Amino acid sequence: MNIIGLRKEEKAFERRVPVVPDHVRKLVHDNGIEIIVEPSDQRAFGANEFESAGARVAPLYESEANVILGVKEMPLEFFEKDKVYVFFSHTIKGQKYNMPMLKKIIDKGATLIDYERVVDDKGRRLIFFGNWAGLAGMSDTLRLLGERLQVEGITPNPFLGLKPTIECDDLDELESEFHALGQRILEQGLPNELQPFVIGFAGYGNVSKGAQSLFDILPHETISVNQLETLEPKSNIIYKCVFKEEDMVEPIDPNDSFELQDYYDNGSLKYRGIFEKYIPHLIVLMNCIFWTSKYPRLVSCDFIREHWRSRNRKLRIVGDISCDVRGAIEFTIKCTTPGHPGFTYIPTEDKGHLGVEGDGPVVMAVDNLPTELPKESSTSFSETLLQFIPSLAKTDFTVDFDKLDLPKELKRAVIVYRGSLTKNYSYLEQHLSNL
Repeated sequence: MNIIGLRKEEKAFERRVPVVPDHVRKLVHDNGIEIIVEPSDQRAFGANEFESAGARVAPLYESEANVILGVKEMPLEFFEKDKVYVFFSHTIKGQKYNMPMLKKIIDKGATLIDYERVVDDKGRRLIFFGNWAGLAGMSDTLRLLGERLQVEGITPNPFLGLKPTIECDDLDELESEFHALGQRILEQGLPNELQPFVIGFAGYGNVSKGAQSLFDILPHETISVNQLETLEPKSNIIYKCVFKEEDMVEPIDPNDSFELQDYYDNGSLKYRGIFEKYIPHLIVLMNCIFWTSKYPRLVSCDFIREHWRSRNRKLRIVGDISCDVRGAIEFTIKCTTPGHPGFTYIPTEDKGHLGVEGDGPVVMAVDNLPTELPKESSTSFSETLLQFIPSLAKTDFTVDFDKLDLPKELKRAVIVYRGSLTKNYSYLEQHLSNL
């Protein structure tokens, strides 16, 4: 039986855990699994809670734990030969900033399993924080919007004074903040110059659903893409528009029609982006899509540079929940933190200045949003991970990969096995070769 370790998180503001104490108790007492929890004064759950659940609190490096669970990336010096590491590695797109970490795992002869690639037969993710990222991202974005409107001197500004997500005790308090915001919108109204007030949601998956669930507390009407140009200004209503793939791209060949699977398969080879034509109608854009370089961008730097010269522009902020640097939103040039969640992109300089002041759109780009609701997001994540931990504990990770007896959902998430890229991830070799 493998010993399971829970790695401490070291990133600033990161308070999540992959397994909460209640589930540790179940694994220890019902499954007989030994669990070591690395000491941390940063977690949302205290060491005493894990000890009471039956875990041992002790350092993990050079410990008996041979399957180590974390949330975010781990430091290079932490990896050891023959150990198994399970976390969000942010490597599957060949992310340049994490290639040294991937190389270290390979060089050490370790194994990497990525939560992001634990999917069902239809490719749907089974272990995720996405809806919690949406909730926190929606809150952070509208708070920054209030600060930006204040800088611009635009009134009424009901968004001003929204409590920071990280200062809310739980989801109930955050929802109460939005109920109060909704009441201010009804009483104060929205700025005349920004009506009709439209918030666009790019995508409709778990991240978008989370963001929309919080937004829907506010007084709103849902509209279709085709209604954007004929909207009636309303002082107490925010319009919500959700964009699907067929709204964001079109076939390059005018004789072709849009087909979702064909778009997934061929991306930019057969389709071009058309999303930018909607930007003049949006006050806020929430980016909630999964994106790789295979697909067209939503908004390019060239477009926003030209658009920002328009006297009638309305866009104030992009809530880039997906947070791919230089990705779907090309001017997401860096990630931010829960303490300082936004920067202003200056199109003429291709630079970002922390805060909401400057001649350009504000970008909310926190890359660990769920940690702003750490206990609830951890509990939800732990519930989905729990079913897989007994398999991780009993699997023999010394056999050849083709004999590895893991549930198929976990096995296809193995990026590196005992120091070698697995077949499905061999494409990463080209990214590693640039180091």
